[in-house]
Amino acid sequence: MTYPTTTAFFAGLFALVYLGLAAWVVAGRVSGNTLFGNGDDALTRRVRSHANFGEYVPLALILIGLYEAGGGAHGLVTGLLVVLLIARLAHPVGMLAPTNSPQQFACRGGGILATFAVLAVAAVALLLRG
Repeated sequence: MTYPTTTAFFAGLFALVYLGLAAWVVAGRVSGNTLFGNGDDALTRRVRSHANFGEYVPLALILIGLYEAGGGAHGLVTGLLVVLLIARLAHPVGMLAPTNSPQQFACRGGGILATFAVLAVAAVALLLRG
């Protein structure tokens, strides 16, 4: 088993994005004087963007990291990580978009669909290596 260098690098990038989302939530809490709960709709969207990131990214990184550590194809590893990063950056943009707008469908919907695709491809790649 080799050290998953590419996944480790991207994990660092994802950690920075996660911190940025956390700071965005804190800023929303401070500006709205909301110490507990979700507050208004705008804060709820921030909170869910942050939580959604935390719900999906760790599993994706584990799957991709295991695939890479097991000698998986570098191109597939990099491709999955790039798609995941774009998807996770697009998702909060879509969360802020007006309801039922093209931006919401493209960014939020596209972000989650791309995230699901990354999880599915990584899972199948791991299963096929076993």
